[in-house]
Amino acid sequence: MKRGVLTLVGVVWAIAHLNAQSYTVSGTVLSSESEEPLEAATVFVRSLNVQTNTDSTGYYQFQLSSGTYTLQAFSTGMETASKQIDVQEDTKVNFRLAELSQNLEEVEVFDTREQTSGVSRLRAVEGFGIYEAKKNEVILLADFAANKVTNNARQVFAKVPGLNIWESDFAGLQLDIAARGLGPSRSANFNTRQNGYDMSADALGYPESYYLPAMQAVDRIEIVRGAASLQYGTQFGGMLNFRIKEAPDRPLELNLEQAVGSFGYLNSYLSVGGRSDKLDYFGYYQYRRGDGWQENSGLYAHLGFARIGYQANERLKLGLEYSLLNYQAQQPGGLTDEDFRRGEIEKSRRERNWFRVSWNLLAATLDYRFSDQTKLNIRSFGLISGRDALGNLNQIDRVDDPTQNRTLIRDNFQNVGAEARLLHYLNVLGKKSALLVGGRYYNGLTDRQQGDVNPSDDPDFTFLNPGDLEDFDYDFPSRNYSLFAENIFNVTDQFSITPGVRFEHIRTDSEGVWKQIVRNFAGDIVAENVFSDNRSVVRSFILFGIGASYYLQYDLNVYANFSENFRSVTFSDLRLNNPNFVLDSLITDERGFNFDLGVRGAVLPWLDIDMSLFYLRYNNRIGVLLPPATTLLFRTNVGDSRHYGLESYAELDVFKLLGKSNNQTSLSLFTNLSLINATYIESRDTAIKGKRVEYVPNVMLRSGINYSWRDIKTTYQFSYLGDQFSDATNSVSNPSALTGLVPSYHVMDFSVEYTPGRFRITTGVNNFTNQKYFTRRAESYPGPGIIPATIRSFYVSLGVRI
Repeated sequence: MKRGVLTLVGVVWAIAHLNAQSYTVSGTVLSSESEEPLEAATVFVRSLNVQTNTDSTGYYQFQLSSGTYTLQAFSTGMETASKQIDVQEDTKVNFRLAELSQNLEEVEVFDTREQTSGVSRLRAVEGFGIYEAKKNEVILLADFAANKVTNNARQVFAKVPGLNIWESDFAGLQLDIAARGLGPSRSANFNTRQNGYDMSADALGYPESYYLPAMQAVDRIEIVRGAASLQYGTQFGGMLNFRIKEAPDRPLELNLEQAVGSFGYLNSYLSVGGRSDKLDYFGYYQYRRGDGWQENSGLYAHLGFARIGYQANERLKLGLEYSLLNYQAQQPGGLTDEDFRRGEIEKSRRERNWFRVSWNLLAATLDYRFSDQTKLNIRSFGLISGRDALGNLNQIDRVDDPTQNRTLIRDNFQNVGAEARLLHYLNVLGKKSALLVGGRYYNGLTDRQQGDVNPSDDPDFTFLNPGDLEDFDYDFPSRNYSLFAENIFNVTDQFSITPGVRFEHIRTDSEGVWKQIVRNFAGDIVAENVFSDNRSVVRSFILFGIGASYYLQYDLNVYANFSENFRSVTFSDLRLNNPNFVLDSLITDERGFNFDLGVRGAVLPWLDIDMSLFYLRYNNRIGVLLPPATTLLFRTNVGDSRHYGLESYAELDVFKLLGKSNNQTSLSLFTNLSLINATYIESRDTAIKGKRVEYVPNVMLRSGINYSWRDIKTTYQFSYLGDQFSDATNSVSNPSALTGLVPSYHVMDFSVEYTPGRFRITTGVNNFTNQKYFTRRAESYPGPGIIPATIRSFYVSLGVRI
């Protein structure tokens, strides 16, 4: 396979040097009123999906082969202009843009490919990334009504096919999503980012995301599936990036929003931003609290973000960002199957379990434009954070003895990293080509401790014996160097090939001590053994990928992509004392690949689709087994799995279909359907072969209606997920509720948003038919056991822009 990919890359390069004369298309973009040049205006070649920006004199330039093209020019605050040209020689094309109507307070200018009701796709080249021929989605949060005050993932990601979403808390403190049959726990199978840099706990050894930005402050969410492994790292699920809102184009703007909801929920949000000369800034603060809908489930959270940018000159821009999160939540624990059957889902079997998170994330960015053809981005980041999980980890069918000490698992994360990306446009065989090369350095350190805490029911996160912990005290250092390159080769105006390669060098270590304590039936200690551990694993490898894209028409695209993937063993796989399961000491890394074949775009003026087939091969998959005649889970490399299926999305614009489209009213119907078959094809345990992979619903359906009239937006949404198993043995149930079936369920939501002038009023009801269901069984916190999803709840919010 690798030799074949290299051969194909060589063929592409050879083709690129054969023929096809290129010509220079250039011109200026001026203001039609003042005749002043428009600096940093964008000129876009529609059929090639490439663009360039004007310089300080309003000048732009392309190298194009002979043919007919449509050029678009746009700039902030100006109307968009289009011209069709026939290129047979060097050609001058000038634009004069008129100012938009002065009575509009705020204008957003989108490329034609982004004019959708809440979901779009990334351009072939966007920012400092290459996305041609890759399965991807962009969620535009301002374009539709959804419950953003509680970060309701079911609504926010409604138009992204193939996502399995765990619903673990009513306030959206963290995000649990996955695609294509991967584990949703804290989105660990995605490379999660904010504004392009890592935000997870430890990108190599513990890629779980305890931090989630406030959806009220997020402008867009970018999702790239498994093919993102070449540019963003080695996760099977792909890349998930939250883009925080940009600074408004005025010296000062304030946004205040106050929301209340069911179960004592309160959300206070304040953002401030602006631009002045060379400086721009944006920041927000959010406070959330709630009593919870289950017993013993209150919470509070403080969330903040600040960014300042400095445009040193027309070529250089610097930026500095800081994110803060502090939250504490009481966890009611899980339920047994019998609890759920009786409908006693609001009860709690634990009143001494607590969880808290402290997150500090700092990032610095540098953008430098050498020319219109070449630009550089450097992003560095550092994380000093921690999480504490406190309580009783024993199986949920056992009574919590209030006289027994509780267990505290403490993680402290100290990570630094930097990425450099160089994007260069070049002409190959007279066609515009885009080359992206980059490198990454990452150094992480996770300190993990586990020991006893006093038996009270207070949130006291203090070890009883900090110098002599009862379970373990470990350091997990990690280091990573990587280099990557991708290139879009435009073979014709419609057809392109995008090969890529990534080199990884990874070192992970484990250093520490752990105890093995043996007790008799009375609970007395009869033996105590102390073990030390000092292991180091070093590996270097290369990942390959290649994609192809063909435009049937300007906004309808057929694509295919193959990319290799890799996932390192995590720290949770190496050391954790949990009475519910044991770890395999010989656990190893996971490898495999993703393949996509799809078509996306506007089939008809009133119908937008994204239909794709995928195949995911996952070797040495880590999971849990339930050995016969035991209630203890065994975490190990379960075996090799293969996942294939259909991911489909379609949206129909009713008024366009009826020929009654206007700027005041819109009505659209959307459907998001995924059909997935995921089974173990090889396993060390013959009883596993042929079994369904855990947490993979065979059917996932989300559909709904978006309606807007002037300043009012409404959304109705229906969600259905088929049944799932929670372990590789496909057990139906057991007394501890650690494993078993997750039954199929459906749920409906309704949201309304009204924005009269500077005000914003939002309201809605989640799960308005009050379905009783659950999406996961937890092996540890916030369980163990069944974690029920939130019952019917309401919210209302009032905001004002100043």
